[in-house]
Amino acid sequence: MVQLVGPLRKELADSVSSCRLLVVGAGGIGCELLKNLVLTGFKNIEVIDLDTIDVSNLNRQFLFQKKHVGKSKAQVAKESVLRFCPSANITAYHDSIMNPDYNVEFFRNFQLVMNALDNRAARNHVNRMCLAADIPLIESGTAGYLGQVTVIKKGATECYECQPKPTQKTFPGCTIRNTPSEPIHCIVWAKYLFNQLFGEEDADQEVSPDTADPEAAWNPEETAARATASDQDGDIKRVSTKEWARSTGYDPVKLFNKLFKDDIMYLLTMDKLWKKRKAPVPLDWAEVQQLVSSQDEVCGTGLKDQQVLSLGGYSQLFQHSVETLRCQLDERGDGAQLVWDKDDPPAMDFVTAAANLRMHIFSMSMKSRFDVKSMAGNIIPAIATTNAVIAGLIVLEALKILNSDFQQCRTIFLNKQPNPRKKLLVPCALDRPNPNCYVCASKPEVTVKLNVHKTIVQALQDRILKEKFGMVAPDVQIEDGKGTILISSEEGETEANNNKFLSDFGIRNGSRLQADDFLQDYTLLVNVLHCEEMPRDVEFEVVGDAPEKPPSAPEEEKSIANGNKDAAQPSTSSKAVVEDDDVLLVDSDEEPSSSTTDVSTEAGSLKRKLHDAETGESASKRKRLDQQTADDDDDIIALD
Repeated sequence: MVQLVGPLRKELADSVSSCRLLVVGAGGIGCELLKNLVLTGFKNIEVIDLDTIDVSNLNRQFLFQKKHVGKSKAQVAKESVLRFCPSANITAYHDSIMNPDYNVEFFRNFQLVMNALDNRAARNHVNRMCLAADIPLIESGTAGYLGQVTVIKKGATECYECQPKPTQKTFPGCTIRNTPSEPIHCIVWAKYLFNQLFGEEDADQEVSPDTADPEAAWNPEETAARATASDQDGDIKRVSTKEWARSTGYDPVKLFNKLFKDDIMYLLTMDKLWKKRKAPVPLDWAEVQQLVSSQDEVCGTGLKDQQVLSLGGYSQLFQHSVETLRCQLDERGDGAQLVWDKDDPPAMDFVTAAANLRMHIFSMSMKSRFDVKSMAGNIIPAIATTNAVIAGLIVLEALKILNSDFQQCRTIFLNKQPNPRKKLLVPCALDRPNPNCYVCASKPEVTVKLNVHKTIVQALQDRILKEKFGMVAPDVQIEDGKGTILISSEEGETEANNNKFLSDFGIRNGSRLQADDFLQDYTLLVNVLHCEEMPRDVEFEVVGDAPEKPPSAPEEEKSIANGNKDAAQPSTSSKAVVEDDDVLLVDSDEEPSSSTTDVSTEAGSLKRKLHDAETGESASKRKRLDQQTADDDDDIIALD
């Protein structure tokens, strides 16, 4: 007779009880997952999360209460879960999983790793650490009513980076408010600013500097103190932006100096943020107006919407749009609110101007009105029950692994509606590794096209190796027969090289660079393909990468968000997918590979491609019958 311990066979129950687990992320899915784990019988759990608790988390992250605001998510989650199972052995880390302390040996302490993350860089990193340690990784994601769970195992399945990923579409709130590094960050901020000034205020859409940014305060007590700071910190936090703007009569000059000078100067006092980043440069209205001239109003030719204005031009556009929107509010009477609409010229002008001014402050190339308008997507709400379903599926996949039944593991999709078989959950067979993957292949290798006379070593390190290829601390050696060290992870060792061009070191078409990241136990061979004329605003291209905006490919994409932020943002391309409640997923008796499963409506007229959580990346890589474009891509969401 089979012995049972609760619902599990005794052998499996013993494996569960003795298994050491690492949970990365303690937010939306993370909270549900931790609760499920201890109630299933897991006793040895370590959880890590850099984030602190915000009021906006409380509607779905049920391990937290109002009294916990400002405290470490990982620590509070541990304390709350122990009330379910006091005998559990839980270790909490208020830290970044990318901290060098959490090396390959650290990962080898665990039998399973479960991701509940909110950004691609950390996902890439955990993927590589699990590959290096040869530990199974369970990934998951939610976006509104959609969700997914998949299993990654070295040599047996695709890794997280086996397929080319489009640009990340959702971002942590502290990135939006404190450390934007891409134009989309500034556009999200500008849209939030519109709502804060003229629309319905939302606590999740704060635009002032985030004083509780964990990166600015690594000490948990200091972070908590920042989060509970009073209004005496320069009216930066916990002050109604709309009330302040009303008190000034929506004076464009005062708004300009508050948003682009005072707030930026306040950010500069958070000096930890700028140790490894280029610091922002505040703008002063009077100084900017001295730059205004009829000669430098626009850059480039073409249609008006496709022209990029000068700094002075955008400052005047900001002034004009604020005055117009103020008049619209006055006409509607007290308590009136405006709704942002990309087809409303004053609203679009405001977001274009504010976003570009912020781009300039953070040393980014400014964008045309057309480009800004094209980077709009639809908000997908966070649904607590979706997180609960996905967390349950994660545990079921973990039980399969511990039961030595890996062949039964699946990628599982949670749909918005039942499919024709009346199923909400659709399992797909796991895909085999991509032999050309630049992460999990036996000898990872890529070809990068760039101009060696215009690309500096700093760009190679930051934009290519770290940002594109997800390295944390790369060391780069030129394969020139001399072993020339181009980049060293040892601080100060090769800083003199940073602003030199690659050609200064003899790098030319066909040169090969060996990049090593010892923390990730990862080596990548980079083949250089020199190109004299790169496309405008393109620093480099990875040969073989799928284009982010295919001109005619029938692969319009749909985001699935994941982890402790459990929200998502659809594609920000100009051809975003229509949000259609009637799209259905179809499963089959054969449980096809997740890379070949068709997705269709009952009428067969629509096809949908699910994307990886929080990043807008392909999870199912599904084929599509038809291509739909969206006219209604009004709103962009960012993660708090």
